[in-house]
Amino acid sequence: MTNIDKMFKPDSVAIIGASNSEGKIGYIVVDNMVKCGFEGSIFPINPKDDDVQGLKAYKNVIDLPEVPDLALICIPSMGVNAVLEECGEKGVKNIVVITAGFKEVGGEGIELEKKLVEIKDKYDMNLIGPNSLGITDSQTPINCSFSQSMTPKGNMAFISQSGAMMVAIIDWSKISGIGFSKCVSLGNKAGINEIELIHELAEDKDTAVILLYLESVSEDKDFIRTIREVSKKKPVVVLKSGSSAAGAAAASSHTGALAGSDNAFTTSFEQSGIFRVETMDELFKIGLAFSKCPLPKGSNVGVITNAGGGGVISVDAMEKYGLDIAKLSKETTKKLDAVIPEEGTSNNPIDVLGDAPVSRYQDSLDILLKSDDVDALIIIVCPTAKANPDKIADSLVKEYKHYKNKPVLVVNMGGPSFDYANEVLMENGIPTYVFPEDAIEALSYLTKFAELQNLEYDYPIDNLTDVDKDAVSKIFSKVKADGRDTLLGSEAYAVAEAYGISAAPIKLATTADEAGKLAEDMEFPVVLKIASDKILHKSDIGGVKVGINSVNEAKAAFDEIIANAKAAHPDITPDGVEVQKMMDSGIEVLVGMIRDKQFGPMIAFGMGGIYVNLIEDAEFKIANGLTSYEIDQLMENTKVYKLLEGFRGEAPGDIDEVKDTIKRVARLTLDFDEISELDINPIFVYEKGSSALDIKIKL
Repeated sequence: MTNIDKMFKPDSVAIIGASNSEGKIGYIVVDNMVKCGFEGSIFPINPKDDDVQGLKAYKNVIDLPEVPDLALICIPSMGVNAVLEECGEKGVKNIVVITAGFKEVGGEGIELEKKLVEIKDKYDMNLIGPNSLGITDSQTPINCSFSQSMTPKGNMAFISQSGAMMVAIIDWSKISGIGFSKCVSLGNKAGINEIELIHELAEDKDTAVILLYLESVSEDKDFIRTIREVSKKKPVVVLKSGSSAAGAAAASSHTGALAGSDNAFTTSFEQSGIFRVETMDELFKIGLAFSKCPLPKGSNVGVITNAGGGGVISVDAMEKYGLDIAKLSKETTKKLDAVIPEEGTSNNPIDVLGDAPVSRYQDSLDILLKSDDVDALIIIVCPTAKANPDKIADSLVKEYKHYKNKPVLVVNMGGPSFDYANEVLMENGIPTYVFPEDAIEALSYLTKFAELQNLEYDYPIDNLTDVDKDAVSKIFSKVKADGRDTLLGSEAYAVAEAYGISAAPIKLATTADEAGKLAEDMEFPVVLKIASDKILHKSDIGGVKVGINSVNEAKAAFDEIIANAKAAHPDITPDGVEVQKMMDSGIEVLVGMIRDKQFGPMIAFGMGGIYVNLIEDAEFKIANGLTSYEIDQLMENTKVYKLLEGFRGEAPGDIDEVKDTIKRVARLTLDFDEISELDINPIFVYEKGSSALDIKIKL
């Protein structure tokens, strides 16, 4: 992608398909460009008319007197590629294809889009679309879209994969009091995608926050590391609809069953520093806070309210969203006591009473803005008979101008009574909400983003060098040559051994004598299990014998297991019998992996044992870009972690050993793309060390 500055700040724009016929897209786009106040040159392209809406028209792009910085294409789909070729020959570098009828319609449209991409690449053009509503930039200004009107000026950038969603938001913004720096309709994403736009907007001085509505996420093997580069610079908030089919389809392992259909997107967004929301309402109420407020220095929140109920709701919401009700010092409380009547309260939440005059709000705000006890403020105004919302708003604006280092969010609990108040507050950088929960949720995201600034990313998996990739490659090659997709237990143990993962030794015996010898070498007691990737429920057919304590017992167990397997499955020839060292019991945990088609290996950690799917105590992280901090989170967010710490006097488990296992499983699954699923369950964790008992690897 070449520099796209001129995509949004062009000096000249060509509109291919410009029209004099009202109602046509080519008419609307020209009309929007004329009315938005664009000061550059507009070149309508129309082979039939000499002028379009009073502007000199040209037959084609080649005839233009100069190379336009930006070209909009809004002609029927069958003609798009020919004019795109003309744009390339002319030297146009920035293209927006509004026309629909490409891959979204299937069939011939798919081929048209493939050709469009070839032409774009041939001439190294920046292209948005096709099937795009267009783009706007309120600062330039340009309205290269077929929306009904121009966006209000502001500092929120909105990227939408749905043109209809963008039209609706632009229309809604007229009554919401919010404004945009840029709006981009991605369309089919045949050229510029959301990841590239996020990078560009992170450096855009006109943009304070980047909001996205997405139905899919573009391919990027290093998505997490890529987005981390920008998510510290600018907050990125995403509403992602739809779900990942990969997670839903993969349920052949414990890990696959626990993964869920949409977990990969949530996890990858979280790790990359993107904030994911569930509704359009959330998207914009959080965007509003980022667009108006400075970041808090901590999570301690002060609340000023003239309604006791609003204060109680606020405290409940703070607990839900991870904020703290600020504990006020004696000095701060004493100052508040001087301005609040005895019937009110100077304890946080601060109740200034329903009859509070403007001065009481103003004085309380002044005290808390100056106090080091408070990192952020929520101001609640209920329209009591004695409240004066207009004057309260004017006074808050006046007071806040002197102390703009703390976020202040106002909750005006009502409707028409607050029309003026909401307008004046929003115009002066103070976001307003109707209910306390919305304001506190928005504030929680400001706090999360502030915390994100202090994160340092390390990549411990990259530093693992004591692994034997060649040994694993040979094992996988043999499995594939045998026509299998699942490793035998002995093969899985050899893979674990090659990657330094502690596991109970397991070897394959093909005769009774060999079973006896292997058992003796391991030291008794041992377990014997039928070796076959085709027999799933081994215990049910008498294919497992535990507590074997002698060579003779091992030989007899071998013969019995083979006989049981043949009786239950006469059509299956087992590979032999596996001999495994019996280990002492420990705290049972699971470490696993399910490969998501979009983001690669997802590492799971949680409680292990037979109840893993019943209890569902598991967390997931994407392996690519996994940090030490995230490994800690992966473990600490589970219930079994409390057992590892030592619960109610029980001995603790070796947490560092488990962390090492997680790192090694992540490294293994990143090194070998052919691993589709991996389950280690249970792992017995001891006070010192650990031992994996059952390892399943599917290719």
